[in-house]
Amino acid sequence: MAEQARYEELIRQFSAFGAVKREIGRMMPSECPSGSAAVLTLLGRYGDMRMSKLSELLAVDMSVTSRHVAHVAERGWIERSPDPADKRSRILRLTPAGQALLDQLSRRTCRLLAERLSDWSDDEVSQLTALMARLRASFDDTRAHGLEPRPPVSPVLEQITRTPATTQ
Repeated sequence: MAEQARYEELIRQFSAFGAVKREIGRMMPSECPSGSAAVLTLLGRYGDMRMSKLSELLAVDMSVTSRHVAHVAERGWIERSPDPADKRSRILRLTPAGQALLDQLSRRTCRLLAERLSDWSDDEVSQLTALMARLRASFDDTRAHGLEPRPPVSPVLEQITRTPATTQ
């Protein structure tokens, strides 16, 4: 029974973590909702890709991915070009404006986290990061998607902007 109580407390902490995500979301620019930030983050982390691969990484339906992609493309943050291997498909890539916005989002997020975690030691922040990464890997290993990540853009931004399949 002790094991169940431990997992019930973990569930309560997951629910409470929603408040952290909402606060981070409030500091994002209004023209860049979380779904758009997730698209930019994934393209920044993994590089150019087809929309089908992006949909897989976002863990959302293709129609949801299409709306997110249309939003960021309309703002000039990504470009869509024909896939040389299949002219019916499009390759998505960050534009310089998209990279600049992604850099800005990363700076904002890091600044907020540095402010909120100012009384945490470096070891505590590292431990939290490692445990969160391990938890995420237990549920969704990105290697299963057949992509190797680029050097980290902002692992923190990726974790907070990841769009769950049940939203958006």
